[in-house]
Amino acid sequence: MSILDKPVSAQKIWTDEDYLWVTLSDGRQLATPLSYFPRLLNATKAQRDVFEISGRGIHWDELDEDVSVEGLLLGVGDQTNHHKNKAS
Repeated sequence: MSILDKPVSAQKIWTDEDYLWVTLSDGRQLATPLSYFPRLLNATKAQRDVFEISGRGIHWDELDEDVSVEGLLLGVGDQTNHHKNKAS
C-alpha cells in the first residue's frame, strides 16, 4: 500500500547549491537536501538539469540516479548502500 491516497507526480524540478526542489501535481513543494543523494550532490549543475519526469519520479540518465516521489515524501535518501552489512 502506498502512502499516497491518490497519484501525485512531479511537475517541476530544479536544484540549487544545497537542495533538490520538486513541485508536485497537488501543489505541494518539497525541498530535499542534495546530501540525501550523493550522485546529485557531486554532479555539476548542468548534469543535474538533464532529467526526465515519469509518473513515479525523476530519472537522471547520465548520473544513473532515480528518485521516487514517494521516497521524497517519506524522506528516503540514496538507497545504494542500504543492504550493506552494518556489523563489523
